[in-house]
Amino acid sequence: MARILDHSQAQSLWQVWQKTAATYPEIVAVHDPHAKVPVKLTYAEILELMQKFGAGLRALGAGFGDKIALIADNSARWLIADQGILAIGAANATRSSQTERQELLYILEHSDSSILVVENLETLEKLKPELHSLGLRAIILLSDQAGDGIYNFNQLLELGASKDLGTPPITPQTLATLIYTSGTGGKPKGVMLSHGNLLYELNAAPKVYAVEAGKIALSILPTWHSYERTFEYFVLGQGCSQIYTNIRMIKKDLQEYQPHYMVAVPRLWESIYEGIQKQFREQPANKQKLVNFFLNLSRSYVVAKRTFTGLNLANLEPDFLTRYHNGLFALLLYPLHKLGDRLVYAKVRQATGGKLELVVSGGGSIADHLEDFYEIVGINILGGYGLTETAPITHVRRPQRNIRGGDGQPLEWTETKIVDPETRQPLPPGHQGLVLLRGPQVMQGYYKNPESTAKAIDPDGWFDSGDLGWITRWQDLIITGRAKDTIVLSNGENIEPQPLEDVCSRSVYIDQIVIVGQDQKCLAALIVPNLAQLASDRLIPEDVVLAEIAPQLNQDQQIKNLLQQELNREIKNRPGFRPDDRISLFACLPEPFTIENGLLTQTYKIKRNQVNARYADLIEQLFRIQP
Repeated sequence: MARILDHSQAQSLWQVWQKTAATYPEIVAVHDPHAKVPVKLTYAEILELMQKFGAGLRALGAGFGDKIALIADNSARWLIADQGILAIGAANATRSSQTERQELLYILEHSDSSILVVENLETLEKLKPELHSLGLRAIILLSDQAGDGIYNFNQLLELGASKDLGTPPITPQTLATLIYTSGTGGKPKGVMLSHGNLLYELNAAPKVYAVEAGKIALSILPTWHSYERTFEYFVLGQGCSQIYTNIRMIKKDLQEYQPHYMVAVPRLWESIYEGIQKQFREQPANKQKLVNFFLNLSRSYVVAKRTFTGLNLANLEPDFLTRYHNGLFALLLYPLHKLGDRLVYAKVRQATGGKLELVVSGGGSIADHLEDFYEIVGINILGGYGLTETAPITHVRRPQRNIRGGDGQPLEWTETKIVDPETRQPLPPGHQGLVLLRGPQVMQGYYKNPESTAKAIDPDGWFDSGDLGWITRWQDLIITGRAKDTIVLSNGENIEPQPLEDVCSRSVYIDQIVIVGQDQKCLAALIVPNLAQLASDRLIPEDVVLAEIAPQLNQDQQIKNLLQQELNREIKNRPGFRPDDRISLFACLPEPFTIENGLLTQTYKIKRNQVNARYADLIEQLFRIQP
């Protein structure tokens, strides 16, 4: 059994690092094989660098309660900067260096940051000339580049080498970080997470799964965001060795470094799955038949086994006969499933290194066919749920209760309440409603935004997740949709559809539009076209009926090319355009959105849930042909 390092008495994250480094000084903490100069640091070594970084900041005048912007991406130096900032009682405002410049400038100003820690000179140059007006006390590069009036990484370490961290009065209530997430009106909101919020996650996670010191965790998600960040704090707090990878190198790194632990978003599991399927398709026809035979047989086996064990979401409480028949069926299929494991599935596991133990998926729901496939091949993914505002984990599936399609049971001291979205009255288990959450991980609020904070957290401490779902009588949470409009792609990116719909509606060829794509690789659009304009351009006859012409519109290549060009132009011309905003798929609808057909409210707002429900088959068909 893994030894759990107890951090329950820690008052700050710095104390976690001190205890872990004292316990496992010689174990490798971080290894970055893809850095320009590969990095490998033990716990004793990285703790010393964190101490020097924090002391260097203190020598520049930073201290308890200050805000320090940390605009950088995954690296050992990011972690050193992060903990150096927190060690002096300051809080960091984090974002990727790849973020659009106006958003970065907004974060810098809104967070009241007095010091900027930035990836490199190229990122710094992107922020000029507005940067000069922000009155920053100092600018620090995480690179080794030199610049006038700024410090690079090694210069700051030298500055802090002969200094100390002081004795900042850090408590669990002390602000640790501001993580900016999407907000209304295009302005991101600064989520305030305290040391206590993050310590709670770090201490609750071992009770779900006990990781072992010295085992390897592979890091690929953005380290500045709460999901990857909290997982890193957890595994590093237990003496694990973290290896940094990237999307280009991950398949090679899985095989070379053979990690034991990893978290990712559904898109990554989908990418690995697609790569495996491609390899299957490249096999001779007789081998393909054999692989498909075993996969189909094993799918029947795992579904029967789920039902027998009461872990089938479609039937969580099977009667005796159902349980008996499925148990017998699973028993009969088991020998063939094990044969498939020996001939096929073991090779799939080997492609991921062969040692994966703890695999967690979050940032969106993982598709059912992926759930089935990974269970079949013996890679048991634990789905989880949470938000940036909850640091982020509130629920996670347990190894002993891994209900595929579900989002897990709550962490200890975390409460879940399902209420009617209109009346806010509690609903019993099994009934869908708005998901409210309460627990030690819930944020302190949105920075300098009391109105949004009051809307998100009621006087009793219940946080409005904005998601729809239901709970079983065993407290499993099942998320069924989003009460708010935000679309989360399978790569974890959040997309606000309304601004994109607004710009697309500017096209003379588009009357109405709804953007969809929850848990998908890309965005798609449901379009009500402007028939008058198409007729004016002599692309369709005049006086046609939408219901009759829609099938033709979806087949006519000239019209499809025209609409795709319109979507591309409007989206790309939008300020702050990101590649994830691109609409890759679309279909023309046979009717407009109206009050009469139930797709518009009385105030002429589109009812997204109703649109998604009515055109569920069309949406599924669209994404079945996605690129």
